[in-house]
Amino acid sequence: MDLIDDPQDGLNSPEFSVTELSGAIKRVIEGEFGHVRIRGEVGRVSRPRSGHIYLDLKDDKSVISGVIWKGVSAKLDTQPEEGMEVVATGRVTTFGGQSKYQIVIEDIKPAGMGALMALLEKRKKMLAAEGLFEPSRKRPLPYLPEIIGVVTSPSGAVIRDILHRLRDRFPRKVLIWPVAVQGAKCAPEVVRAIEGFNALTPGGALPRPDLLIVARGGGSVEDLWGFNEESVARAAAASQIPLISAVGHETDTTLIDFVSDKRAPTPTAAAELAVPVRHELAAWLETQEARMGQMLSQGLTRRSQRLRDMARALPRPETLLDGPRQRLDRAAEKLEPALIAGVQRRRVRLADVSGSLRPATLKRLLDNDRRRLSGLASRLDPALMRTISAKRDRFETRARTFRPEALAQDQQRKSDALAKITLRLSEAGQRQTRNWRQKIDALDRLRETLSYKSTLARGYAVVRGDGAVITGTAAAKKAAMLEIEFADGRVEVGGKAPAKKKTPPPPAPEQGTLL
Repeated sequence: MDLIDDPQDGLNSPEFSVTELSGAIKRVIEGEFGHVRIRGEVGRVSRPRSGHIYLDLKDDKSVISGVIWKGVSAKLDTQPEEGMEVVATGRVTTFGGQSKYQIVIEDIKPAGMGALMALLEKRKKMLAAEGLFEPSRKRPLPYLPEIIGVVTSPSGAVIRDILHRLRDRFPRKVLIWPVAVQGAKCAPEVVRAIEGFNALTPGGALPRPDLLIVARGGGSVEDLWGFNEESVARAAAASQIPLISAVGHETDTTLIDFVSDKRAPTPTAAAELAVPVRHELAAWLETQEARMGQMLSQGLTRRSQRLRDMARALPRPETLLDGPRQRLDRAAEKLEPALIAGVQRRRVRLADVSGSLRPATLKRLLDNDRRRLSGLASRLDPALMRTISAKRDRFETRARTFRPEALAQDQQRKSDALAKITLRLSEAGQRQTRNWRQKIDALDRLRETLSYKSTLARGYAVVRGDGAVITGTAAAKKAAMLEIEFADGRVEVGGKAPAKKKTPPPPAPEQGTLL
């Protein structure tokens, strides 16, 4: 038998670990595809607390999983929603933890104007079903607001038009909250502006507005899309301050127009809805003042004439006192005889009553009361003794229920129950420990089974030469010395190896030759 036998088919194939094979597949897929663009319908969408977005892209036959990392999702112009048709750009990769492939999305956009309008209709139906478009929930606008809050870009022509129209009609205090009116930052900044104005304190250092105007000039559907976001519509619906939406031109319609308390066709029209014309209001007030003065004068004239008419129907003051004066005289004539008769009647009654108040009668009444009191006093002591005895018996009956033996028995029962629970807990802990020990032993046996040492024990060997693993006959012929490792030790062949420091046995070879 030769020192090195020719390898047989199937006995010298390299062995890959699961991780190595998964990594090789990952490199092949990422190297083959790189960046790709995929068009499909968004299926399941999951947004865990980590901030990442997990979704499915599908067509009529296949589904591919996708992931959008947290940093990328915050920069997207359009957030993916279930049922939306999109074009996703990213790179295809694999996830070895679940043996699946997926696309890491770096950008996602609706697939054309039709997808945007379909998404808009879907949001409109959802918000309408929640009642956010109902006219009953819309608040009336204040007739003459003291402070007006404007949410718009500070650098555009919109804010200049609003301020110019307010100055012409009725100057008011204006608070401007600058926001981006298009792009990815539009929706979150508009939401923060509406919520920020509502969070202000009325009458504070920075007073709370009485009316809000959300304004933007005209543009395409993509330019106005920030005002079609669900978050903007919900913030406008939740605003406690009446809100006017003035987004785009008269023909442009966004979601915020449906939930706002009033829609203006243009930003300039929003300023006209916010305040009246000062000159017209002053003229109306002057007209009303003149009408009020005229009506007051006419009313006073009518009431004066009516007073004179009613005064002519009244009798003279002297005649009003004639009847009462005569009645007073007759009553004075009857008073003296009536007093004398009353005194006489009371004197007779006093004489009748005083006749019965003799000393003998009073003494007899006192003797009767004294005897009744003595009888009651003799009955008082037995009644008190019976009450005390009854309460003492009730107290002793209750005291007998609180026996120390019963308390001790209850304590013993509870102690026995605690001991049983402690014993069950100890047994459960021991069973759990045994289960863990058995699992560890099984894993250790598995480790021994998968180790290349067990392969050596079945008759194989590892060949090394010049400090490296030999994998072929050509390398074995060139080596100055061969070292063969068996299950029970190592053998040197072909020369004397240089002396070297003893080192612990190396780990399993990456790709060795097994003989």
